[in-house]
Amino acid sequence: MTEESWEPPAVLIAVDLVILTLRESALHVLLVRRGIEPYAGAQALPGGFLNNAGEDVEAAAHRELREEANLDASRLYLEQLATYGTPDRDPRGRVISVAYLAIAPGLPEPVAGTDAVAASWQPVHDVLAGHLELAFDHRQIVDDGVKRAREKMERSSLATSFCGDTFTIAELQQVYEAVWGLRLDPRNFYRKVQAASGFIIPAGTDRRTTKGRPARLFRAGPSTRLHPPLIRPPQDDEGDYP
Repeated sequence: MTEESWEPPAVLIAVDLVILTLRESALHVLLVRRGIEPYAGAQALPGGFLNNAGEDVEAAAHRELREEANLDASRLYLEQLATYGTPDRDPRGRVISVAYLAIAPGLPEPVAGTDAVAASWQPVHDVLAGHLELAFDHRQIVDDGVKRAREKMERSSLATSFCGDTFTIAELQQVYEAVWGLRLDPRNFYRKVQAASGFIIPAGTDRRTTKGRPARLFRAGPSTRLHPPLIRPPQDDEGDYP
């Protein structure tokens, strides 16, 4: 094909958002129920097309966070996850989607956007186990987002993004258990967390409880990389999500 005969393909650019939070000690993802075709009535990730050719992709992700979930990107951990461009992924035509992973603690009840009739937090377990059917290739995107979060929590301070400004080590352990999908030995976890230099630092206050000793509070430390890393223990079946 010569340059003179080449014509650029008609491609639409979209963003999809994998927004994760902890609710009742379980990992949840934000889903919307689509109000328009294709897949009207189906559950899907929040997202949408770029407004125009001049809109930056990350700016579009920030806009969709506001429009679809009434969330401010400045309150979230946000990173680009992957690009999805399988030719038949969208029946409307050739659509390439740039997916973003967003994480924050204590996110509010969502508000449905313009193209959705409802929005809700759903357990990640139900999505990955196939109990909830998602439109397009969004189940694969959720799976990729959870895998990214699991991997990054081994070697980075990402887990503190699920916590509030101050937290106990027990609460931090609940984050790892929820994202990794397994139970951890408290003593072993405490030892590994304390060995990771700069991971967490004392907050200088304790949290009073109804009984027993006050719980010691911590906050995120200066280190974004964990040394030594906290390696996720192996499971018999990596395809399961308890």
